[in-house]
Amino acid sequence: MPSAEQSDNPPKQPEEKIQEVEHGEIPPSSGETSSPTQIITPKPGTAALNKQHTKPNTQHNEENMEVHHHTHPGHHKKKWTDYFWEFLMLFLAVFCGFLAEYQLEHKIEKDREKQFITSLAADLQDDVKSLDAMIVIESRGIASLDTLMHLLNSPEIAKQNGDQLYYVARMGPRSNPFGNNSRTFDQLRNSGGFRLITNTEASNNIMNYYNQFSPVRLLEDNYNREFDNYKRVAAKILDPAILRRQENELGEILTSTDNPALQTYDAGLLKELGFHTLQMNGSRRSKIGMLENLKKTAVHLKSYLQEQYDFK
Repeated sequence: MPSAEQSDNPPKQPEEKIQEVEHGEIPPSSGETSSPTQIITPKPGTAALNKQHTKPNTQHNEENMEVHHHTHPGHHKKKWTDYFWEFLMLFLAVFCGFLAEYQLEHKIEKDREKQFITSLAADLQDDVKSLDAMIVIESRGIASLDTLMHLLNSPEIAKQNGDQLYYVARMGPRSNPFGNNSRTFDQLRNSGGFRLITNTEASNNIMNYYNQFSPVRLLEDNYNREFDNYKRVAAKILDPAILRRQENELGEILTSTDNPALQTYDAGLLKELGFHTLQMNGSRRSKIGMLENLKKTAVHLKSYLQEQYDFK
């Protein structure tokens, strides 16, 4: 039997096994034997390595906590100055956009205004040429009617000048209405384009020029009525066969050379035809005066527009 001393002091081998387990060492199998005095110590740096493995986890958790903490930075209340500056910046952005759009629209309108004025000046130049031609035509017509009134003054004069009387009686009364170039003016008036003309004086001068055509149109209408009265009396005096003979293949009117006779030399009818000739002659003289004034106005207006809008 074991002694009491041996019972009080148990063997140390199990203690060593506990130490081995604590340090992560694999205990020897039951079949192996170890020296009672062998003590297995942990390898140098093992504990420090374990600490290093655990330390980054701690730092990572702390960083996660910090990131989570800073994901809500806007919880603080804004000051009224912050709202003011935000409003001011928004207002300035909208206002600057409005100014840019207004400036662009203003430039477009100025360009359109100059285009209209340039086109109008070209129309005025066409009118000046047409007026020159019309004045020449009306002057020739007036000269022919003066000759006709002289030939109708008495039956004797009419009998002696049948060739000339037939010619001037047919060609003298012919007159064409003046056709001015109002293309640009009509476009401005019908489309409301006059609002683009910012120069008030220029706008007034343009309107004044085109308003002068109304009296010319009235005078032309009056002349047409006088011409109708003339033709009713001329049909009783002039022989249509002779009038037809004066025409060539191209429709031109030629002067006969055989002193053709009238249908009648009644002094009363000759005087009546002379009266209607006088009326037409007076209307044409008035028309020439209007055409000359129109030409002066057109030339002045064209020069004025070129000076004001700086173009040739």
